[in-house]
Amino acid sequence: MLYLLISCVSFILISKSFTHKPIQSWEGKLKLSSFWFWDELSSFLVSWFQKSRLAIDLFRPIICKLKKMMTFSSRVENVEERESLSLLDLPDLTLECILERLSPSGLCTMGGVCTSLRERCRDDRLWERHMKEKWGRLIGASAYREWQLNVASRSRVRNISDQTKKKGLFESLVVSKIWPFSWIRPKLASPDCKVRTSLPVESVMSLYLSLESGKFWFPAQVYNRENGNVGFMLSCYDAQVSYDSRTNTFQARYSPYGRRATEDNIPWDRLRAAPVDTPSHKLHVSDCLHDLKPGDHIEIQWRRNKEFPYGWWYGVIGHLELCDGHENRCRCHYSDTVTLEFSQYTPGSRWRQVTINRKDHREEGNEADGFYGGIRKLYNEEEIARWKHLWPTQVLE
Repeated sequence: MLYLLISCVSFILISKSFTHKPIQSWEGKLKLSSFWFWDELSSFLVSWFQKSRLAIDLFRPIICKLKKMMTFSSRVENVEERESLSLLDLPDLTLECILERLSPSGLCTMGGVCTSLRERCRDDRLWERHMKEKWGRLIGASAYREWQLNVASRSRVRNISDQTKKKGLFESLVVSKIWPFSWIRPKLASPDCKVRTSLPVESVMSLYLSLESGKFWFPAQVYNRENGNVGFMLSCYDAQVSYDSRTNTFQARYSPYGRRATEDNIPWDRLRAAPVDTPSHKLHVSDCLHDLKPGDHIEIQWRRNKEFPYGWWYGVIGHLELCDGHENRCRCHYSDTVTLEFSQYTPGSRWRQVTINRKDHREEGNEADGFYGGIRKLYNEEEIARWKHLWPTQVLE
């Protein structure tokens, strides 16, 4: 019996070196059975040695060796279990907090890891925050309508393309009379699989990436068009704009009427979303005429002639000619006549002042001085501050 025991222990000591080597792929299958074997063997030896005091004294070092080997094996198991943890094993709330702190480029990178993370990283809720932070000031109601039309157009083109492919495949089968099963493709190569993995065109992520890449031209308004040309100083005109990420500026396409149709390198502070939903060729309905009084800040539509689109021009409400401007004696706000002042022009200039009728104001003017349209009163201090920031360094003639 002692001889058998010594043989077993010798075998254990010889195999010790194998237990410290990294587990190869072919050994993974025997890992569970090996662990069970060592457990059973050590239990047997310990129980047997307990029956013999002499054996305990003789083989105590060997028993310690066995315990250390078992401890090391359990540590290897624990390390392997810890290494197998992934990001998807985290609680949903924790994972959402991590994704919310990623930048747009980080979300795109994370979405390329696996299918599950791709779906999570495309969540509209994550991208709405990035849209608001970077594009909220420029993307207004008209821009969203333009995007919806763009989405509908792309979806229609995709449907027509899919129908054409199906029709072409059916016709080819009929004409060539090929074996009916020879055209079947693997499931992974089917068009449906490609559609499922592609980015949905109606998603907020798709809108954000289209804006960043400059592929989506959206409606906005440009202050001081043509890089501050004197003829457009303190004005704001509608345009189709596109973002250039290389220079962090914009390109603009204006109405075909006028001297220039395009402009490049427009900074962010010269752009805004349209404050009212009035097309540039339509007269804005003024709803503030009865509230206008001297000192109010306004924007008024103006165009050179009937063929041109309207632009919005900055001005203030002035005093009537017979008023001395004293606050206690001023009665200008009771008069049907309203004086509009454009202080960027010198006194005596034909562009300095114009009067309108408060009660029945419509478009008025002539071919020489242009046509004045609808008026909107400025209540927002931020809007007023932006106009003052764009004020010309010299008085205009």
